[in-house]
Parts: sequence; C-alpha cells; structure tokens
Amino acid sequence: MSEAPQPTTAAAKQSSARVLPALILAMLAFSVVQTAVVPILPSLAKELNVSGSNITWLMTANLLSAAVLTPLLGRFGDLRGRKPMLLISLTGLVAGSALAVSTHSFTWLVVARVLQGAGGGVLPLAISIVRDELPKEKVTGGVAGISASMGVGSGLGLVATGLLLEHWSYKSIFWMGLVFGLIAVALVALRVPKDPVVDTEGGADPLGAITLAGWLSALLVAVSQGNAWGWTSNKTLGLFAVAAVVALIWGIIEVKVKHPLVDMSMMSRPAVAFTNLAGLLIGFGMYGSFMVISNFAQTPERLTHYGFTATVLHAGVMLLPSAVGSMVAAPLGAVLIARRGPRLPLVLGGVLGAVAMSYLAVRHSHEADLYTASAIFGLGIGLAFSAMPAYINGAVPVEQSGIANGMNAVLRTVGGAIGTAVMAAILTGDTIPRLPVALPTLNAYQHAFWTAAAVCLVAGAVPFLIRRIKPAAPAADLADAPNSSPVLVKTDA
Repeated sequence: MSEAPQPTTAAAKQSSARVLPALILAMLAFSVVQTAVVPILPSLAKELNVSGSNITWLMTANLLSAAVLTPLLGRFGDLRGRKPMLLISLTGLVAGSALAVSTHSFTWLVVARVLQGAGGGVLPLAISIVRDELPKEKVTGGVAGISASMGVGSGLGLVATGLLLEHWSYKSIFWMGLVFGLIAVALVALRVPKDPVVDTEGGADPLGAITLAGWLSALLVAVSQGNAWGWTSNKTLGLFAVAAVVALIWGIIEVKVKHPLVDMSMMSRPAVAFTNLAGLLIGFGMYGSFMVISNFAQTPERLTHYGFTATVLHAGVMLLPSAVGSMVAAPLGAVLIARRGPRLPLVLGGVLGAVAMSYLAVRHSHEADLYTASAIFGLGIGLAFSAMPAYINGAVPVEQSGIANGMNAVLRTVGGAIGTAVMAAILTGDTIPRLPVALPTLNAYQHAFWTAAAVCLVAGAVPFLIRRIKPAAPAADLADAPNSSPVLVKTDA
C-alpha cells in the first residue's frame, strides 16, 4: 500500500475547493432525507390508512438500514475505494427517493426508506476522502464541516418538510430527497478524484457482516417497537436476547478471522471506545430532543394550557436555530481542535446540550424559549460531531478510517433509536385524562427534557476518560518497523 504524494499548495487549494463542497452536500442530502419524515408521521398514517404503531416503520426501517449498511460501506470503501462506495451509497438514496415518489403503497414506501438508508455510508466515506485528499492543515476543518453538516441537515429537513407541506402533498418531501441526491451524485462523480489510499491487503468477512446485521437488526427493532409491543412482551425481550447472543457471536468471529470486518483491537482503544460511547449518548440526545421539541411545539394549547399549537412548518422553524448553531460549530470546532485537541469541543458539546435541555425544562412558556434552546443545542451538537472523527482519526491507521468512523456513525444511529423510544415512553406514560386524544402532561415533557439534559451531560464527561491518543501507524509501516513504539500524545495538547 502506498499513499499519493502530497499536492502542491495551488493543487491543494483546488482540491479543497472542488472536493469539500461535494462531500458536504452529500452529507446534507442524507441527513435531510433521514429526518424529513419525522414531523409528518401522524399525517402519513392517515394518508396511507395505517395504524400509528405501524407508521413508525418508516423511521425504523431507515435507521435499521443505515445502521447495517454504514459500516459495510465504510469497510468496502477501505478495501475497494471510497469514491465508488460513496456513489453506491448515494445511488441507494436516489433509488429510494425515486421509489417513494412513484408509489402509494405503505409496503413499498418502507422498502424505499430501506434503500434511502444506504445514504448512511456517506459520513464515514466522506471523512476518509477528506483525510486522503485534503492537505494536512485543512483536514480538521473539512472533517468538522462534514460532521457538523449532519446536524445542519437534520434541522433543515424539519423546516423544509413543513414548508413543502404548506403548498404540496407529502410526495414533495421525497421529491426533495430525489433532487438533493441527484445533485450530490453528479458533484461526487465530477469532483471527487480516485482514492490515493486503498487497503489492498484486506479481505472480505461475510460471516462478520451477517452477524453484525443480525444483532443490529434485533436491537433496533426491539428498541423502536418497544412502546407498541410493550417493553416486557415476549417479542421485545426475545429480540433483546437475540441481539445479545448474536453480538457475542459476532465479537468472537471478529477476533478469530484473518480479515475481520471490524478490528476489535481497534475498537477497544480508549480513544475509539469512549468516543463511540459519546456518539451513542449524543445520538440519543439529538434525535430524542428533536422529537420532543417538535411535539411540544405542535401541542394544542387550548386543550393542555402549554405548547404553541404550531403547524409542522412553524415547529420546524422553531428548530431552525439548531441548524444555524451547527453551521457555526463547524469552523469553531475546527479551531478548537487545532489549538486544544478534540477534548474541549466534545466536552462543550455535551455541556451545551445539557444547558439547552435544562433551560427548556425550566422555561418553556414562550416561543423565544424554544428558539434559544434550539440554537444552544445545535451549537453543542455541531461541536460534538466535529470532535468525534478527530478522536477516531487520531487513533486508527488511514486504511481503517472508513470502518472506524462507520461504527461511530452506527452508534449515533443506535443512540438515536434508543433516544426516540425512551422519550416516547416518557411522554406516553403520563397523559392528560379525559381528552379526546392522548396528550402528555407538562410534567412528562419536563421529565423528557431533564432526561435529555442528563444524557448530554454524561456525554460531556466521557472525554475525560480518554487520557491519551496513541497514533496508529499504517499496517505496512508497522510491518517495516516491528520494534518501533508510537509516541503518546495528550488529547488536550
């Protein structure tokens, strides 16, 4: 394996200007598509004539597909080239959007959401491409921009959904995804060059891929459907048991095979393991909080004496400051990482998320409270997202960056699924009696806000468990120098 020579300054500027916008747009396309359906699930249930519990499969199917395909696409990107896998990932998003536009069947719409989940591979592949293509001094900023754009796209998706529904049908949301996806495919095809680094020594691990898909599927279905089935039902507990057993088998396989899908020694490095834990918690806070804030804003005030009777568009606008906050966080996170290392932005991310949710638990009587909390929360999420790849890239060799960032993205997705399920359980567990529809009490929303605040605060404390980053040399370098010892570097240096 060999790396491409470093580009000249002029070539570096040209490469940055060509590559980075294409990758950021690709990330925005996926994050917009993933969250756009969240505020319209009740409307879709009526439109498609399905139950409220079944309509959640439009989110469950997408989360499950993204969780399974993200690490696979990331690993195949390490093995066969990042650009081809990125195009495959975006093609899945485009194909899913096209199917969603063309069908009126709930079943085929679920299939469409599964195809759209392939877009989850964009994050690890784009981060790896930035690491390959951009000059060293621009990598931190590029990675921060791509990571933070996940929060930006999520916020913009909620606003775009409301805006489109004001004038057109729900089909317009999938048209938006189709157009975004096609533009992203064209830009990636034209602007992203062929990979300079490919792991030609690695190999496929089909059994590892199957078992990874197995335990993730069992876990996400159990978490996503727990409220509908009952958390102590045989189906829910059975799936949790299956997830635990298959995960154990997967771990044994990955330790034994010659070319594992996921290098378990890599995953056990403190910088990787604790960053993944932070990703799980931040995912919980982000997805769970978006759902709770959107529901709170749309609550009819005349029935509950809280909320703002907001339309889907109005609720999305209240979350728009989170997208702005994430946009601000990208360059700010890059500066902090360059000067102090990734610990400070990750800690600040968790703390700001906790501050925002605590603020809403105490103050929620005016729309300005939601705007304020949304902006603070978006800034925190953006800082946290910009820091996590920096931790991981500092601890793994370049030929493993795709799978390492892919697993981090998976854990964010798993955290999001757990977060939405826990928040839904809190809200449905305490409802106002004698109303024509079941609506949560104000205490239920306050408990949900405090829960999100506590989870974000824990995420902010996790980086203190990462004492040092041990830079990992590429496998070829280690083979050439078996007796060499990597230098230990402080994370807050």
